[in-house]
Amino acid sequence: MRHFALIGKKLGHSFSANFFNSKFKIEEIDADYQLLEIEKIEDIREVLKSTPLDGFNVTIPYKESIIPYLDSLDEAAREVGAVNCVEVKDGKLIGHNTDIAGVEASLHWLDVTPEHKALVLGTGGASKAVQYILRKYGVIHLVVSREKGRGDITYEELTPEIIASYTVIINTTPLGMSPDTESCPAINYEHINPSHRIFDLVYNPAETKLMKLAEERGATTMGGMLMLQTQAIASWHIWRKCLGM
Repeated sequence: MRHFALIGKKLGHSFSANFFNSKFKIEEIDADYQLLEIEKIEDIREVLKSTPLDGFNVTIPYKESIIPYLDSLDEAAREVGAVNCVEVKDGKLIGHNTDIAGVEASLHWLDVTPEHKALVLGTGGASKAVQYILRKYGVIHLVVSREKGRGDITYEELTPEIIASYTVIINTTPLGMSPDTESCPAINYEHINPSHRIFDLVYNPAETKLMKLAEERGATTMGGMLMLQTQAIASWHIWRKCLGM
């Protein structure tokens, strides 16, 4: 049997195990997928020693801090600066970023084009994948951070004019994720209008508070389920090819 996993800090919200284990059962693949919570990234070596894996995904908050523990990165992961998929090949750990496939599919669904301008809320590993795709398609964007100097602009610096002209808003933070479903990014929702496209990477719940508030203003919204499924399938293709399955 092959063994795969998701490694992160708090995984009670995750649908990944259900997604992969259902896939394995339907396709009669002799494999399993488990959730492995670690308190700090330094615990990764002990976890991999005690739980042999054929591949694994990485989620919040370790998509960037996992990198020093890997033997190599593929070109996209190196450029993004974040990893969410790890291939185990001949005892070596190779980092990939399949989030970019999920972001690309989602922005295509939202019909985001170079004519749009985007606000990227958050500065973590998922934000880096979003920025990579926005650069690829020539979409002007600003990264919004709680702390000055970490992004292009802080939440306090978001003027009504900026919100009105940057009609794509992408939440890459965990705000609104189950069980903290009443939280949402600190932006002024009064300036959202029907021209806005809102992409929330959170997929649990299916409709976040951010999405509800934006929909009340007439905006088009999208949650993170398509991204979850697309990045998961891309991860599986990497593992399957490596293992010759």
